[in-house]
Amino acid sequence: MPKSAFNAIRNSVSSFLGGAKVAFNELEECDQCGEQENDLVINIEIGGVPYHFCAQRGELAFTPTEESFIQEMLTALEGLFSGFSAKGYAAHFRTALLTSLMDIAVARYIRDDRKGVFWTTQNLIQLLKKLSYQRYEGVPATTGFLIYRNQLEELLPLLKKTRYTWLDLGDDRKRINANFFVNPLSYRFVDGLRALYICDIRMNVKGTIRTSSPGPRDSIDQLANRETVSLLEKAGAGAFAVFVNEASEVEVVLDSGKLLVWRHGDWGIFDPDIFRVFLRGYFDKRAIDVLIWSVYALSKSRHGTVILISNEKTDLQELRKGSVGGRDPLSRALIRHVCGTRIGVLKRSGELMRILSSDGLTVINRKGELLDTGVIIDTSKAGDLVTGGGRTTAATAASHYGRVIKVSEDGPIELFHNGQLIYRFG
Repeated sequence: MPKSAFNAIRNSVSSFLGGAKVAFNELEECDQCGEQENDLVINIEIGGVPYHFCAQRGELAFTPTEESFIQEMLTALEGLFSGFSAKGYAAHFRTALLTSLMDIAVARYIRDDRKGVFWTTQNLIQLLKKLSYQRYEGVPATTGFLIYRNQLEELLPLLKKTRYTWLDLGDDRKRINANFFVNPLSYRFVDGLRALYICDIRMNVKGTIRTSSPGPRDSIDQLANRETVSLLEKAGAGAFAVFVNEASEVEVVLDSGKLLVWRHGDWGIFDPDIFRVFLRGYFDKRAIDVLIWSVYALSKSRHGTVILISNEKTDLQELRKGSVGGRDPLSRALIRHVCGTRIGVLKRSGELMRILSSDGLTVINRKGELLDTGVIIDTSKAGDLVTGGGRTTAATAASHYGRVIKVSEDGPIELFHNGQLIYRFG
């Protein structure tokens, strides 16, 4: 029964691991699982029977964060199985797994070592998932919570050193419950963009912090929650923040800088280490994080792009079939203005988001310098069996010239190399 139960969530687990091939079998039935160096293998005992979980993703190794999360998921599977093992309840169990297991794994993971606070964490997640469907005069509801782990008396002096102002709710402090957002003001005033609720791990809301200068709404750092991570560093080990964003997604921002994202009805993990492994040795170390968070910002704001980190021997003339700007002198002058500039400089000037979100392929060299943008690529190398639209075809063809990151207009981020899709987020 655990095997059939796992089959109910197989697609969700595969999606969480970026499209990896996953298997769950009794230990004695395993044959080829774990033979490759990059395989993720976890053993667990359910009902006295040893089982073997294996995930395979080719050349892209699994990160410690992914392994830790899957371990929490398997522990949750073991717990649910013991509660639904009675005869005749197999369908109930599979339904419960399909609808709840990943939520349980997320709550277990972000509560860290606080064993007694599962329900309060889970309750907040469910409340925000419900709010993500809410609209106010046609505009998506947004909000945010910062959950601290040290004492409030230790946190407040640190917050006062930032550009945020503190509002103590005093006698109006309350615990998060199902009616928390019954009044629209609760999410209109504390919108997760300019203000956050501050609460402890048991979801007692203590107050809010607010800024009067949030910066431009298309800022890469703001879209990628970089300032939130700096706040979490002051809030104690294991602190986290949870948002409902303008794309009606639930984002869990961890103090490690990683994100758990509820998008299109499934949980995924945006782990920068996956992209660092993909780009390691192919891209300037100083530019990697600039590119990683720019890509996440594009995904969150629903702007598509295709980015090629080219090999040293790439011939741009061989690659290029045309240009989005054609022979227009103004377009060519604007492109010449940014060519040769490091992407970190373009990020600070605000130009990088506009460049990447324009049509055509953007080419960056291994030093992190922009070589060209708006490129229409020769797709003859993509082959005849590519499934997808124009960006997928362009990404597949371009990946013969280096490492490619593609962002779709509806959010997914994909990594390509040597004509193959090797990872997918969202």
